[in-house]
Amino acid sequence: MSKHADLIIRHAEVVDGTGRARFAADVVVKEDRIVMVGDATNWTAENDLNAEGLLVTPGFIDTHTHDDRVMLSNGAMLPKITQGVTTVITGNCGISLAPTPRPMTPPITPPMNLLDGEGIWFKYPTFASYIAALGESPPTTNSALLVGHTTLRIAVMSDFNRPATPDEITAMKALLVEAMKAGAIGLSTGLAYEPAFLSSTEEIIELAKVASQYGGLYCTHLRDEGDEVMEALEEAFLIGREADLPVVISHHKVAGKQNFGRSSETLAFIEKQMALQPICLDCYPYSASSTVLAAKAAASALKVTVTWSVPHPTMAGRELADIVKEWETTQEDAIKRLSPAGAIYHRMDEADVSRILAFKDTMIGSDGLPHDEVPHPRLWGSFPRVLGHYSRDRGLFSFEKAIKKMTGLSAEKFGLKDRGVIREGAFADLVILNAETVAEGSSFAHPTIPAIGIETVIVNGKIAWKDGAVTSARPGRVLQRAPSVS
Repeated sequence: MSKHADLIIRHAEVVDGTGRARFAADVVVKEDRIVMVGDATNWTAENDLNAEGLLVTPGFIDTHTHDDRVMLSNGAMLPKITQGVTTVITGNCGISLAPTPRPMTPPITPPMNLLDGEGIWFKYPTFASYIAALGESPPTTNSALLVGHTTLRIAVMSDFNRPATPDEITAMKALLVEAMKAGAIGLSTGLAYEPAFLSSTEEIIELAKVASQYGGLYCTHLRDEGDEVMEALEEAFLIGREADLPVVISHHKVAGKQNFGRSSETLAFIEKQMALQPICLDCYPYSASSTVLAAKAAASALKVTVTWSVPHPTMAGRELADIVKEWETTQEDAIKRLSPAGAIYHRMDEADVSRILAFKDTMIGSDGLPHDEVPHPRLWGSFPRVLGHYSRDRGLFSFEKAIKKMTGLSAEKFGLKDRGVIREGAFADLVILNAETVAEGSSFAHPTIPAIGIETVIVNGKIAWKDGAVTSARPGRVLQRAPSVS
C-alpha cells in the first residue's frame, strides 16, 4: 500500500551536509519536514520531482548578510533564493534595522545607511515589533537575527566619538534584553566603523554578557582587519571569554598589500584559541570587499569602484581613479564629493582568500549589500562560486566539504536546530542543483545575474524557485538559536 507525501525528490544523489560521501536516495517531504531518505517506490506526492543526474543538498545558510530591510521591502529575496540560500543571518557588522526607539532622519550615519539611506525603514522601536513585521509579511527565506551594537549606540547616544557612559551602557543593555527575549540570536559589532570605533572593550563585554545570559553568540567585524588584525582578534577572543559566549569572526580577511600572506598567522592563532573557547569564522569567496566609501579604506586598495553615491548617482559602477582624473582633483576630495557613497575595494590577496576558505571551520557568508545601485557580485554569486570555482574547478576542497561549509557547519555553529542537513526529521530546506554546471552568473561587470545550475530551491517544504523563476510561496520563518549550543 502506497504512502502519500507532499513532495518527493526521486533518483537523486544526496550530499547531506555532514561532510560524508554522497549517496543515491529519494527524499520524501511532508509539510515542512523530511520524513524519509531512501527508496520512495511506495510513496506518492502532489509534487513528484525527478532529480536524475542532479544533486540534492540542504538549503544554503548565508552566515553574514545585511538583508534586514530587503526581507520586508522585496520579500522575493531573488539574490539569495536564486543561488540556493534558504536561511540568512542578518544584523551583522553592528548594524540591524531594530531596535530604533527614536526616529532616524537623513543624513543617516554610516554604516547604517547601508540598510536605509533615507531612514524610512528604521521604524521598529522594539525588536519584537520588527519580528512581528517579518511574521506579517514573510520573505522567501528563513532568517536568524542579530542585534547591532552600532544600532544600540545610535539609539541611546548623541555623540559617538567617545566610549559610552555607565548610564548609556545600562540603556543599551535594556534594549538588548528586550531583543534577546523577543528572539534575537546574539550581538554583532562593527568596531572598525566610526560610530563604534571609540567604544571600549569593556562596553562590548557588558553587552555580550547580556547576549550570553540569553544563550546568544557574539559576531564581530573586527576593530582592524589590516596591520593590527592580531590585536583585534585578541580583543574579540577576550570578549568571548569574559562574557562566556561563542565568537564568530565575520568575513575574516587580511587587508592591504603589506598584509598579504598573513592569513597563515591569523588562522594559526584562531585554531590555537579554538582549543580554549568556542570560536568560528566566515568568509566570502572574493578578494574584494565592499562597504561605505571612505578615504582610509581607499588608501590601501589596489582598485576602488563606486557602488552608489547620493550626490552623484551616475557615478555608480565607475572606478574611483577615473572619477579623480575626470574631475581633476585628489582622491580625498573626490571621496568627499561623492559621499555618502559605497565602494568595492580590491585589497586582498587571492592566496589568503583561498587559505581562509579552505580552513576547516570556515563557514560561507556573502556579506552582500542588497541596496547598492551596482553591488559587489558576492550578493548574487557567493555560494555557486564556492561550488563551481573553488570546489569543482580548482579542487580547493571536495564538493561534500563545500556543502558542509554552507549548511551543516553553519547550522551547528549558529544553533539552528534541524537545519543544514538532510535526514529524517530535519526541516525541508533543500536545493536541487547540477554539479557539472553550477557557477556564479554575476561578475564585477554584471553583478546582478542569477546563478547557473540551481534547478530547484525548497524552503520549509515549499518550492520557492524552480525552472528559472521564483514562485509565489513566501515560506520564510524567523529562526531562534537552540539553547546550549556552542
